[in-house]
Amino acid sequence: MTVAAPDLFASNLYVETVAPPRAARRTVSRQFFRAAMAFAEIAADFTACVAGTIAAYACTALAIISSSVPGALRSAAPLGAAFGLIVVVLFYRDGAYRKSRGLLQIRETERAVRVPAQALFLLLSIRSLLGLGVSWLQSLVALFAVSMLMILEKQFFSWIARRLHKWQNCSVRTVIYGASELGRRAISNLLQTPRIGLDPVAVIDEPASTGSHILEMGYRGRRSIPVVHRRLTASLLKAHQCEMLLLAASGLSANELAAAAYVAHQAGADVAWLRDLRPSDEPSGETIDLDGTVFVTSRECPGRWLYLIFKRIADILISSLLIVLLAPLLALIAILVRLDSPGPAFFVQERVGRNGELFGMFKLRSMFIGAPRYARSPSTSSDPRITRIGRVLRRLSLDELPQLFNVLMGTMSLVGPRPEMPFIVEHYGARQRTRLQVKPGITGLWQLSADRGFPIHQNIEYDLYYIRNRTFAMDAAILVHTLIFALCGGI
Repeated sequence: MTVAAPDLFASNLYVETVAPPRAARRTVSRQFFRAAMAFAEIAADFTACVAGTIAAYACTALAIISSSVPGALRSAAPLGAAFGLIVVVLFYRDGAYRKSRGLLQIRETERAVRVPAQALFLLLSIRSLLGLGVSWLQSLVALFAVSMLMILEKQFFSWIARRLHKWQNCSVRTVIYGASELGRRAISNLLQTPRIGLDPVAVIDEPASTGSHILEMGYRGRRSIPVVHRRLTASLLKAHQCEMLLLAASGLSANELAAAAYVAHQAGADVAWLRDLRPSDEPSGETIDLDGTVFVTSRECPGRWLYLIFKRIADILISSLLIVLLAPLLALIAILVRLDSPGPAFFVQERVGRNGELFGMFKLRSMFIGAPRYARSPSTSSDPRITRIGRVLRRLSLDELPQLFNVLMGTMSLVGPRPEMPFIVEHYGARQRTRLQVKPGITGLWQLSADRGFPIHQNIEYDLYYIRNRTFAMDAAILVHTLIFALCGGI
């Protein structure tokens, strides 16, 4: 495999290469659509269980003259509901609502037979405890009816999901890197499993290889994906409007994987690695299970939305409270800054935020008005650019207090990687740009470390650790440590 060699960002391109606009506008978000489809499939599975159980009871009641059909149906409804709940739980544990369907959808049919049998066995095991009068004949008929209904339901649901994905434009345009056996299996799984939401549009392979298309492994009417025999470049990915690059090439070295990921980031696309080959310094994102082959993407896990909601609520509440409580202190400091040296007390400096977006960061002025607005930050308190009151403000980090307004506005968070100036981000490498995946913060692990006296991008380990492990509890712990350090004069 040949990958374009990484180049430094051009000074006016770094925002585009970090987060260019997507090729197509979606009617609804992919995460919401996937959640809605999973809920709909759960409801369909539950309904199939209830309907199959009721049908089985009705059939056996008609076959046995002494049985009362209305009585049988009355006992069938709660039994079907219990049966449906157990089936849904077992399906969920088996990964049926997040994994691919497998070759020729055989695994999907296997689940539709195996899981109802397991659920029925569990139900019969506890029937005496529940006081259920269930005969073996009714159980076997119910198992057959539910399995057949589920097989038909899964086929119909797949057909509906594929068309809804296309109608709502929720599928992510995916380029497969590598025309190997793994790449072909990945293409077939993605085409047959619309719930994953990845739409393979092209395969990029060695220029020396042969073949212009890869056929889906299916029954008949097989779809094909074109193979592009060119070097992997950002312009090639952009030409295919790529939103996800799936690395399915065999025998790639660590450097080749990093170079491929770099090209994808330049094109504004997410990356999916084989789980065992994912670089250790890459944040762990959403997983994609393709019939037992697991890929890890650079896309955030869907379950992280709950953490982000609570974090945003906490940011709003805490920043609002601190702004009110610290308003007298801010006013006093502003007066002292004006008295100490000519010029405004506050200033706004352009910084790089999440996904490379620029925003204005508020600060209390700690340097003379003639100092360059965009230059390396002072490394010592004796720097001639710093004013007398500025030395005190910087030692106690009081010059950062106006960033509470940034937190309230949503351009920053209380906890996160510190935002850098544009001229520094221009020269970020692929590993350093990882810190731009999350919203910047007022405080973070780097600020609490002994390395805070050195450039942030030279100590990227702190930010990478935070991005990989961040939770609401970790944010609270960092805020507590920040408060302790501030009271001890350590920051």
